[in-house]
Amino acid sequence: MEPVFVYGTLKHNQPNNYHLNDSKNGCAVFKSSANTLQKYPLVISTKYNIPFLLLKEGTGYEINGEIYEVDAKMLAFLDEFENHPDFYNRLKTKVKLQNEDVIDCWVYFLPNYPDNYLELPYFDNYDSYGEHKLPYVTRYQRDPDDKLWFPNWGNFSS
Repeated sequence: MEPVFVYGTLKHNQPNNYHLNDSKNGCAVFKSSANTLQKYPLVISTKYNIPFLLLKEGTGYEINGEIYEVDAKMLAFLDEFENHPDFYNRLKTKVKLQNEDVIDCWVYFLPNYPDNYLELPYFDNYDSYGEHKLPYVTRYQRDPDDKLWFPNWGNFSS
């Protein structure tokens, strides 16, 4: 089992959490709420309101999220879901659990992003239904011909 830190739509009560509970994807067991030890920019962008954790350590906030222990099958599912390594990069990152223990977890970061993403509002805690009024648009609600959300999105305009 591997620890994975989720910060966006995979968290409890968020639109994609059901994937972690679907046994056909593998096994995922919730362990703890946690936050990153380092600061990162967490932004919401594109017309689909996707949360992105930008790979820029030291900028933004310590990010609140959740730790799941996942088996190899679920980790492979998450890699495909997050399109690792072509879009997001899965990197080991130090996170602090509620009991103050610090562990290394896998975290999916967006390494390549347009410069203007750093000008977007930063969040420390993602909630699709939050006060920002930017609800996440699930994949099945998107235009299948619109590749804006996909790794080969061509340009970074939102």
